[in-house]
Formats: sequence, structure tokens, C-alpha cells
Amino acid sequence: MERILNNYLEKIEKYLKPLPVSERVDIVKEIKSEMLELQDNGKKAEEIIERLGDPKELAKAYLGDLISNSNSLGSNRVLAICAYYSLASFSGLFVIPILAICSPVFILCAIAAPILGAVKLIDALLNLGIPYAGNIDISGIQNPFIVFILCIIIGVALYLVGYGCWKLLVRYIKAVSNTKRRLLEEVRPA
Repeated sequence: MERILNNYLEKIEKYLKPLPVSERVDIVKEIKSEMLELQDNGKKAEEIIERLGDPKELAKAYLGDLISNSNSLGSNRVLAICAYYSLASFSGLFVIPILAICSPVFILCAIAAPILGAVKLIDALLNLGIPYAGNIDISGIQNPFIVFILCIIIGVALYLVGYGCWKLLVRYIKAVSNTKRRLLEEVRPA
């Protein structure tokens, strides 16, 4: 294949950087296959380039719906972004699902810990005989007042961890979106 055609393919690949590697490779192979077919039909490299058009415009056509106009991060938007980046990015396959699972789990546990401590304390103070309330303890500590205080401290700590996971998730999504937006701006014609 002629150098001019190889340069064209390199430009296309550069402009398709926002796409996952597998999709990018498929698109470049498709364009290369068309180039080879046109060469076999007697077309010169310059004619092939002219027929395919500006590499930015061709890459832009492949990018299609990747350009997002909405900047809001509502719950549906976050879920949609999570789904897209989980599929599109290798790191997203790990970072987004882990943070999206850990955040609500830690927050729910943060709510449950003080409630369980309160159940133990109320059961001990009022002698209600609540089933399994005697099993609520922390490292063998049975004193209901100490257990309640420790449950509150643990609840606050779990909430902070869950909130931190949520903030990291939002920060990661925004960072990836900003990177994508910057890459797409390079593709847009000046």
C-alpha cells in the first residue's frame, strides 16, 4: 500500500481515539479494505483519497452519536454514562462498577449500624427480649451503651467511605467525559 494511503489511515485512527480499540481497528480495516479494492480497480492513491474525503470528516461520520450535548448528571444520566463507559473503557470495566456498588452498600451499612446499636440499647434498657438483639456486639463487647456509641462511630465512618466512593465515581465520570470532549473537539473541523 502506498505511503499516502497509510498516512490517511493513520490520521483516521488518530481521529477515532475516543472509540474503543476494537471498534477503531475494525473501522480502519474496513477503510483499508475499501482502499485496496479501489486500487485493484485501477484507481490511483490520490483518486482514492479524493473519493474518501477529508479524514476528519470521515472519522466524524464514524463517531456519530458519541458527541453528547447534555451536561447534567442526574441519576438516569449517571446510569447511562456508567453503561457507556463500562463498555467503552477497560478501566471503566473495573472502576465504575466497583464504585457504583461500594457507594450505596457502604451508605446502607452506615444507616444499619446505628439502628442495630439502638436496637441493642433499647432491648437492654427496657428488657424487651427482642430476638437476636443479644447477638449484636462488637468484638465481644456486650455493654449496650458502648456498643451503641461504637455503632454510631462505625456508621459515620461507613457513611464517609460511601460518600467518598460516590464522589470518586462522579469525579471519574466527569474526567472521562472531559477527556472525550477534548478528543472530539480535536476531530471537529476548525
